[in-house]
Amino acid sequence: MDCYTANWNPLGDSAFYRKYELYSMDWDLKEELRDCLVAAAPYGGPIALLRNPWRKEKAASMRPVLEIYSASGMPLASLMWKSGPVVSLGWSAEEELLCVQEDGVVLVYGLHGDFRRHFSMGNEVLQNRVLDARIFHTELGSGVAILTGAHRFTLSANVSDLKLRRMPEVPGLQSAPSCWTTLCRDRVAHILLAVGPDLYLLDHATCSPVTLPGLAPGVSSFLQMAVSFTSRHLALFTDTGYIWMGTASFKEKLCEFNCNIRAPPKQMVWCSRPRSKERAVVVAWERRLMVVGDTPESIQFVLDEDSYLVPELDGVRIFSRTTHEFLHEVPVASEEIFKIASMAPGALLLEAQKEYEAASFGKCFLDRFPPDSFVRMCQDLRILNAIRDYHIGIPLTYSQYKQLTIQVLLDRLVLRRLYPLAIQICEYLRLPEVQGVSRILAHWACYKVQQKDVSDEDVARAINQKLGDTPGVSYSDIAARAYGCGRTELAIKLLEYEPRSGEQVPLLLKMKRSKLALSKAIESGDTDLVFTVLLHLKNELNRGDFFMTLRNQPMALSLYRQFCKHQELETLKDLYNQDDNHQELGSFHIRASYTAEEHIEGRVAALQKAAEAFNKAKNDFAAKATEDQMRLLRLQRCLEDELGGRFLDLSVHDTVTTLILGGHNKRAEQVARDFRIPDKRLWWLKLTALADLEDWEELEKFSKSKKSPIGYLPFVEICMKQHNKYEAKKYASRVGPEQKVKALLLVGDVAQAADVAIEHRNEAEMSLVLSHCTGATDGATVDKIQRARAQAQKK
Repeated sequence: MDCYTANWNPLGDSAFYRKYELYSMDWDLKEELRDCLVAAAPYGGPIALLRNPWRKEKAASMRPVLEIYSASGMPLASLMWKSGPVVSLGWSAEEELLCVQEDGVVLVYGLHGDFRRHFSMGNEVLQNRVLDARIFHTELGSGVAILTGAHRFTLSANVSDLKLRRMPEVPGLQSAPSCWTTLCRDRVAHILLAVGPDLYLLDHATCSPVTLPGLAPGVSSFLQMAVSFTSRHLALFTDTGYIWMGTASFKEKLCEFNCNIRAPPKQMVWCSRPRSKERAVVVAWERRLMVVGDTPESIQFVLDEDSYLVPELDGVRIFSRTTHEFLHEVPVASEEIFKIASMAPGALLLEAQKEYEAASFGKCFLDRFPPDSFVRMCQDLRILNAIRDYHIGIPLTYSQYKQLTIQVLLDRLVLRRLYPLAIQICEYLRLPEVQGVSRILAHWACYKVQQKDVSDEDVARAINQKLGDTPGVSYSDIAARAYGCGRTELAIKLLEYEPRSGEQVPLLLKMKRSKLALSKAIESGDTDLVFTVLLHLKNELNRGDFFMTLRNQPMALSLYRQFCKHQELETLKDLYNQDDNHQELGSFHIRASYTAEEHIEGRVAALQKAAEAFNKAKNDFAAKATEDQMRLLRLQRCLEDELGGRFLDLSVHDTVTTLILGGHNKRAEQVARDFRIPDKRLWWLKLTALADLEDWEELEKFSKSKKSPIGYLPFVEICMKQHNKYEAKKYASRVGPEQKVKALLLVGDVAQAADVAIEHRNEAEMSLVLSHCTGATDGATVDKIQRARAQAQKK
């Protein structure tokens, strides 16, 4: 059992750390790592090397070479660097390589060296040049932080949604800080920097000094900083040889270690495991690697060659010219299995020397053992073994795999063009086709159309044979990729396999097949697509050809009319005239009279045109209504001239109400007669208007002018709405028997309402009265109703 623990190194009494080889690197580097700009992506990601960076001792004629390798050293890409001097390299969360140039331009490359895009970090960075840069990761995405020659910081927290932030100036900063790093707190990216013995934290608005709790005295400068993988902890290396470790909030000190080395380290990273209480930092110098934690002891390794540290979720990757190793804390479960005289279940199973068979055999003796977790673990181990293969080169641990998720792992396999392996994993895990095999096949097809050494017919046939009618695969997306690669004929052939017409239209428009696109858009039934094609055709064809195209497509013509109603009224009128559509032409003139014409004469003239059009269309009702509206407009203009005030554009009802409110009752009645307003409606209008004026005397006269066609309950309701109970009672007595109880309750006469309800012997009315009774004041009334109910039940 000693062979399992031979490479375990104790750090204090509570933790062991293990360093083992992942791969033997065969990448045949011609230069030392120290002579290259190096960037390695986490989660077993790729390694980028920019050979021969710009240095004075190098010949000016030598062009730098950018090379990308897998974690196992398999070459993925190599290209001559033809752009400007590069200051820093880094990988985004999507495994895109970010190359920060001295002029502040960031070039983005794919995993295989394909150029994706570029962006600038701003004019200030361009003017002052870049001294140093960091690529970092937050919950928002991957960011870039720049230190300029003016010793100012510029930052973008998400390169996918570029928003530059110029950080505040650090007081007294005349030269580059001795060290600095990015720190993510509360979803906001900060800059932590050291100026001599002082630390400063920059956010978007302030520069705050930082005091470390429990820092040993005598520190005159900080030489190195390291933020943990989860951004929760911070480590600083001082010029006194001490390493301070604490929380990233600067509120708590975890420990402080004296390594007795004052030379600044090349790298310093955290080495911790999720949910572990142990905290350790790995420090690297030229030929020494040291692991320190909350103990007086440390673990030291000798480095035989230049090495580079890559912090991971649960450890540290260490690669050099010849080897790629992984350093991590030994899990507690492993300790229990392999420690001396252990009686843990895992240790007992190990005695069988066949862990897998023993576990599978042992679970049969457990009652009600759910097999799901055992099966999932076996699946996960098989997947991890497959991707750790040297030719794949993704050395994920179990913790990293679970944090990354299977979907992200499949995306990374697709990025590496490992389509067969990705499909095998999807089938092995029985993932839904849309999330698994279909998505991967679509990526494969998009890659296939880029192979220009194969004919269009062969590529289209191969893609169709492979994909068929696979759900979740869009042939239009693949065709768009083909068109983007300059293969128009291939794109057209691929679109023939697309069953959804709506997916074909945007690409057909790009390919100048507008009329075909219109037919496909109409077939799809998507009005937005039809509008898109119509606007495209309008700009592409002359007016006559455009109208002829529309006449051959009735649906398109109808939709274009709808568009013209809101955007191009004159074009709409031309369409109606061309089609002799008098009904719609009349409606057009109606709208024009309200929107286009400002003067009354112009509006009446537009309405006259509308009436003529309706007559031609034999729509007598619309013609009569239009003539009435012309008559109303003329009347309102006369009223404004004679009485003042505003009458124009009021309805007939509002015109009558305005006249009543102005005291012009006779004119109001005349308008009502002229426009045949029903008597009941006129009474309602006059009742409401007089109540609003609180002209109670006139209201009473009005109520007595003749028998009310609407009854007298509305009088009671309107008076109570105006909080005038005195006036309301006048009309309550005049309300008919069927509404008497409701009227009395409205004026608060509960007792009399009870008498009326009892007299009517109406159960609903008595219940209504009871609902308005209160126990304190209406007890006698309640008793009276209850007695009446009892007597009624006896009968």
